[in-house]
Amino acid sequence: MPTGQDYAELLETARTAALTAAALLSNARAEEIRAKGNPRDLVTEWDLRSEAVIRQTLEERTPGVAILAEEGGESGPSGSATMRWLVDPIDGTVNFAHGFPIWSVSIALENAQHQPIVGVVVAPALGWWFEASLGGGAHGRTGLDVEQPLFPLRVSRPATLEAAMLTTGFPYDRATNPDNNFAAWDHMQRVAGAARRLGSASIDLCLVARGWMDGYWERRLKSWDIAAGALIVAEAGGTVTNTTGGPFDPHQGEIAATNGAIHEELLAELRLSRSRS
Repeated sequence: MPTGQDYAELLETARTAALTAAALLSNARAEEIRAKGNPRDLVTEWDLRSEAVIRQTLEERTPGVAILAEEGGESGPSGSATMRWLVDPIDGTVNFAHGFPIWSVSIALENAQHQPIVGVVVAPALGWWFEASLGGGAHGRTGLDVEQPLFPLRVSRPATLEAAMLTTGFPYDRATNPDNNFAAWDHMQRVAGAARRLGSASIDLCLVARGWMDGYWERRLKSWDIAAGALIVAEAGGTVTNTTGGPFDPHQGEIAATNGAIHEELLAELRLSRSRS
């Protein structure tokens, strides 16, 4: 298991990779847009370019550590390796392809138990930066200038779902698959203070860590969508589980992340929505 000093070095590697991708994407405009089997699941030339520069940085700085990324799959040692990078080169590609600025680069490092130990999320078009290391707290920055100081992230305080603002998302095959989150969405619109859909899981999680959102839930995700953001929420003082309250594992593809105060109430309402669907 890495030491605290190792976490600092690994976090610096994730920062460097994220900054490199952010610089590449800051003024990018998608021109080559295609669907990946589903017309709602898009990829652009910039997803591929971003992943390439991230892979190059991670391979140079952490040789021998496996990389699992959205577009290129897994490279490096087999799954028995003690650590693995999880990379989403553009989380929110549909937003990016439409010129809508809510998208991010998400990079996490997990240990052999699938526990995220380092995470960085950067939203270049918004100038938002979020990061965390296991036991080291969560921090943010407004703007991408590394000379600007980081500030600690803390989750919000609302203690009831009725006063909370939530965020979630929907799977790409929501038009044909009954496991589409519609019942939970409809239910939360009735019982929560507010519910929003932004289109980037990693940003949703970071908004919870920042205290701008109070809770987030979603299912049928990929590990690279949620690993970094989950760590950032936890290190900001929040609570992170799967959607039934069990231990969080990014490879399960589901998550409930809150300020902690509303967590049990959120889980209870999710159970109720499932029973009524």
